[in-house]
Amino acid sequence: MLSTTSRRRFPALGAALLVAAATIAFLVPSAPATAAEGDATSAATVGVATRPAGEDGRPDGRSRFTFTADPGQSITDRVLVGNTGTERQDFTVFATDAYNGEDGSFSLLASADAPTSVGAWLRFDDGSDRVRFSLAPDEVRLLTFTIAVPADGTPGDHVGGLVASVVENGQQVNVDRRVATSIFARVSGELQPQLTITSYDATHEGDWWNPVGGSVKARYTVTNTGNVALAANLTNGASTWFGIPATGLQGGSIPVLLPGNTSTYETTIGGVGQWFYLDARTVLSPFVDSPDMTQQLSVTPVSRDAVTFAPPWTLLLLLALAAIVFVLLRWRRRRDEALAQQWVDYMEHAAASDANSAADLRVGAP
Repeated sequence: MLSTTSRRRFPALGAALLVAAATIAFLVPSAPATAAEGDATSAATVGVATRPAGEDGRPDGRSRFTFTADPGQSITDRVLVGNTGTERQDFTVFATDAYNGEDGSFSLLASADAPTSVGAWLRFDDGSDRVRFSLAPDEVRLLTFTIAVPADGTPGDHVGGLVASVVENGQQVNVDRRVATSIFARVSGELQPQLTITSYDATHEGDWWNPVGGSVKARYTVTNTGNVALAANLTNGASTWFGIPATGLQGGSIPVLLPGNTSTYETTIGGVGQWFYLDARTVLSPFVDSPDMTQQLSVTPVSRDAVTFAPPWTLLLLLALAAIVFVLLRWRRRRDEALAQQWVDYMEHAAASDANSAADLRVGAP
């Protein structure tokens, strides 16, 4: 079934939409490419917009296409494509697959790359996998498309995007300006929602002279080893000797990670002093980030930790100075005691010599 649930609702619109002569106000426009500041005249701009639409051709408040289907099932939906620029533009509309960049960002395949997942399942009314047309400024077109899930479609989430592309011809290079609405197609079957932290490292950062300040930077790699697209909330913390907390628990999040994808993230745990021994820990609480509540699943949290060392250099320096002063004072004390003992021995020896001389004189007297 096609899900029409959305995370946000757009304001109600006034007049009825005529598909043949719809105005661009019914779309959420992308930011157009503008002329460089300082141009003498107002140059042409390029603008592209896409928006899911209902059966009546109106935007229906969805921010993405969300489907749940059985293998072999077909689903029909609609998208509005609009020209938000100031000149007539040639559009190419097609579907492709999504992936996560190294930093976890949601990305789509390049226009020249062939999709193999949901992007390959989409066809337009004429049976083609892409359509081309021209739109005047503020003109929109309603496109109907069908997603046919293969009979051998694997269970889980298949994610892509419906792309509207306008190529802007430049003097030296051509710029492909693309705007897409994401597609999340879940194929029914055995679902395995799971994230795994495959590596985790931590280092302490801060000014060496400030033993109570600093932070721990954790760098970790997460792999979606299941078949469901998952985002995650984070709980970060650090403890020191005997498990004593070195700082309070701190939150965070990572964006949706698609099945089979791996991304590396960094998080900073603030307020961690130089306790010498530190154990940094991150707990991931995955969840299904979908506007369709029927797609929500219970997912087991995962955690990793790593030991790092943060020597209190100021304290160690003070201790070293104190040790040096202690050694010097002890050495001086021992030296003074030795000199004093030498003086005492000398005086005792002198006194004994004087006593012996006096005795000899007495013995030799007539």
